[in-house]
Amino acid sequence: MKQILLILTLTIFVLAPGYAQINRKKKMTFNTKSSLLFKSGYSEVNGLRMYYEIYGQGEPLVLIHGGGSTIQTNFDKIIPLLAKSRMLIAVELQAHGRTNDRNADLTFEQDADDVATLLKNLSIAKADFFGFSNGGTTTLQIAIRHPELVGKMILGSALARRSGVPDWFWGFMDNATLENMPEELKIGYKKVAADISGLQTMHDRDAKRMVNFKDITDEQIKFIKVPTLIIIGDKDVITPEHAIELHRKISNSQLAIIPGGHGEYIGEVTTIKPDFKESQLVVPMIEKFLDEKPDKK
Repeated sequence: MKQILLILTLTIFVLAPGYAQINRKKKMTFNTKSSLLFKSGYSEVNGLRMYYEIYGQGEPLVLIHGGGSTIQTNFDKIIPLLAKSRMLIAVELQAHGRTNDRNADLTFEQDADDVATLLKNLSIAKADFFGFSNGGTTTLQIAIRHPELVGKMILGSALARRSGVPDWFWGFMDNATLENMPEELKIGYKKVAADISGLQTMHDRDAKRMVNFKDITDEQIKFIKVPTLIIIGDKDVITPEHAIELHRKISNSQLAIIPGGHGEYIGEVTTIKPDFKESQLVVPMIEKFLDEKPDKK
């Protein structure tokens, strides 16, 4: 339980103008032994030099990572699979990975506005969204603040209310330290960041945001009308009751409770086990949800 909590501490915290800034093509080798060509670049976003990667072709799906994470530490296992049928736009938010810090506290509202600005820079008028952990909370704020951008959304282990995790979680957050950050996330950050001294800043901003976390109101949640898929693990720190509550309040939503821990269903880096198999991932469920056509009445 302690290890699960330590992970959650950091992961739940935690042409067009934009295309003109795509600066290179890369070939990335994944732990799954797959490889993909992708475009990467930086875009000027509300005082940030925001990093993003674009994979595949088709309808856009935006991937938003959790606290303490990078594109790769959260989505490394599912990107090669989803990119077969979609254009994936994966981002790194303020102070995370290759994106700089703007010398201001993190907020989910600001993260949502940053993603919206990035998409405007990339001339993306509408997209589907998949946010994991803190990225799920950011995705909720995108649906609330920028509903015109959202086609469908997937909320992976997202937190909307303080009651969505056990009470002792908040006491733990008050005493969060960099030393307790999962080693896999530290390695992931250091692998890509231009200045690894920013690791402490990222940790502290993520921790402070969670200590000061405020509930998203019922009115805001009920405002969301887009088709929504809510996913958590049955051993997640996000409680099943919270996921059910979100499902009941978002009128056009589906709920999936998957065996496993926080992010295990997408192969998040801290959950990988020696016997990992791609068949354990929820990619087919995600693809089915994204491909579903609205009922005609």
